Amino acid sequence: MKKLLLLCVLIWAASCKEKLVEEPENLIPEPKMTNIIYDLAMLNGAKAANASVLDKHRIKTMPYLYQKYKIDSVAFVESDLYYASKPEVYQRIYQNVLDRIEVKATALEDERKRKSDSLKSANKAKVKSTVLDTTNLKKTK
Repeated sequence: MKKLLLLCVLIWAASCKEKLVEEPENLIPEPKMTNIIYDLAMLNGAKAANASVLDKHRIKTMPYLYQKYKIDSVAFVESDLYYASKPEVYQRIYQNVLDRIEVKATALEDERKRKSDSLKSANKAKVKSTVLDTTNLKKTK
């Protein structure tokens, strides 16, 4: 997460320069860039929550993304710098990422609640059947 923040600060600082950043030859299209940044946020979140899982599977965030999206570090940095020089586009990319994260978080929370409610219902039914069984004791000979 610190690396992502540092990258954003550097890009922001670079975007404050007077000269315009020219579109790179290997510009990553905006939708693909949005997907890359979304995956980067998800991987950084997973790493912050439980780094051992990524370490266990030997997943290195950036090499994984480069391979998944068939890009290299130069294409990513140049594209990110280019989009950062266009604040309205950069804002749109990050807003799309944020919206996707919120949708994912809501879906996960709904799933957690559904499972929790299901367990509560199962436990209530089990307790109720246990109580009924104990009231219907029959003497056996």
